[in-house]
Amino acid sequence: MKSREFRTSIRNSALIFFGSLVLLFLISLAWNNFKIDNTLTNVLEAISSAIAAAAVFGAAYFAYQELDEISKSRHIEVADRLFDELNSQESIRARRRIFQNLKGDPDENFEKLNREDRDAIKTVLNSLDRVAFLTQSGWIPDDLVMPWMHPMIYKSWEKLEPYVKYERKLRGESYYYKHAEMLAQRCTKWREANLPPEEQETNWVRNAL
Repeated sequence: MKSREFRTSIRNSALIFFGSLVLLFLISLAWNNFKIDNTLTNVLEAISSAIAAAAVFGAAYFAYQELDEISKSRHIEVADRLFDELNSQESIRARRRIFQNLKGDPDENFEKLNREDRDAIKTVLNSLDRVAFLTQSGWIPDDLVMPWMHPMIYKSWEKLEPYVKYERKLRGESYYYKHAEMLAQRCTKWREANLPPEEQETNWVRNAL
């Protein structure tokens, strides 16, 4: 970290220095071409103005660089938390269970779910809700994270959507896991925009890793 900050400081100082040289060169051209009075006072004022202008532009550039670094750091932090959320052993086991066991119409099968199936459903839905929270309001661009997490989101919601809607009716709560649904909708739009048609259909594989 200190090494990167040192390199940034050197680069920024060099920018100000060379920026000042460029401005001084332009001022010199103006004097020579337009015969501007080049008394000592004017020369000093010109140099001072050149350095001040370079400092202003340099400060603006530094601020932009800092904001860019902060944005990248935030994206990395959020992406890391998303990876931990979706790839924890608990989440992997829960997804595998619903991929393999959850099927059919919830009107016919909801009451047949055992405790392990219900716990797996809650675990996956809570995981999707957390991912929805971490990616809300443009905190991290979808194009940075959807390429690796879209299969987990899309497949999970394909299995869970009928059961979530069934549970909403039972509870009378239209907001039940609404954020997870909105995440799945964003995921679907990303797949439609970035995947060929033949890869947008889910291919369920038994006993896959």
